[in-house]
Amino acid sequence: MDRIHQPSYFSVEGFAKLTRLPNLLIIAFTQYMTALFLVAGAGERMRYIKDLDLFLLVIMTVMITAAGYIINDYYDVKIDYINRPKRVVVGKMLRRRVVMLSHMALNFAGISLGFYLDIKVGILATLCAVWLWLYSNALKRQPFIGNFSIALLTGAALCVIALYYNKNASLVYMYALFAFSISLIREIIKDLEDLKGDADFGSRTIPILLGVKRTKIFIFILSLVSLISISLISYFLQNPIFKIYFLLLMLPVTYFLYRLLQADTRKEFSYLNNFCKLIMLSGVLSMVFF
Repeated sequence: MDRIHQPSYFSVEGFAKLTRLPNLLIIAFTQYMTALFLVAGAGERMRYIKDLDLFLLVIMTVMITAAGYIINDYYDVKIDYINRPKRVVVGKMLRRRVVMLSHMALNFAGISLGFYLDIKVGILATLCAVWLWLYSNALKRQPFIGNFSIALLTGAALCVIALYYNKNASLVYMYALFAFSISLIREIIKDLEDLKGDADFGSRTIPILLGVKRTKIFIFILSLVSLISISLISYFLQNPIFKIYFLLLMLPVTYFLYRLLQADTRKEFSYLNNFCKLIMLSGVLSMVFF
């Protein structure tokens, strides 16, 4: 093979694609928004912006998440050649050994930061790192538990802020539940999007076991249950902003459910995947009103 086509030891473009840089920036933004608008009290925001511990907490989360993306692509390289051939980095842009070393280095640095900040944060960081490895190695090919795992870890990114600062925890956990619900729905939609590649490599995802039609019905029911549950919790928290936000949320969710029932192609499921991201982003931006 010509030398120019050999994978590199390091590539900025390859590393950015491998670690999903835009997703990492969104996670960092979400954690800062959580700290500034849900945790910080009146007149405290500038102190939180300057807080080194918050910066390290965000860096820790970003490192462990990036390590999770890396190990996921490492194990899924063959499937990705079918589902997302243009996004393949492992063995194409970066050497496999470099990819694995990057995964271990990021996990070690992230867990170390966690224990530096607080033993509870360090334990949570360790559990998340191990769970991401288990997910990539085996869980993601199993029905529901793989989807549930990623959704749980998405919520954990917000919970770690409440765990460390121990302020307004109920508010943060409410948003964490919202992030968990949207992420769970989005992960199942991604399985619909990746149905062909997953089936070719023996994965046992929900769409493979139930079929496309039943999976869409399952997502429909899950969406309604999640929305009703979060609305009830927001009612008992007696927070008017929550009530207004989740009332307004009925409109995009209704549109989402309509498009879900009509969807039948990879392109349509990709659209719904991105629409879930917009719903989650609207939730993050709604924090400003607190």
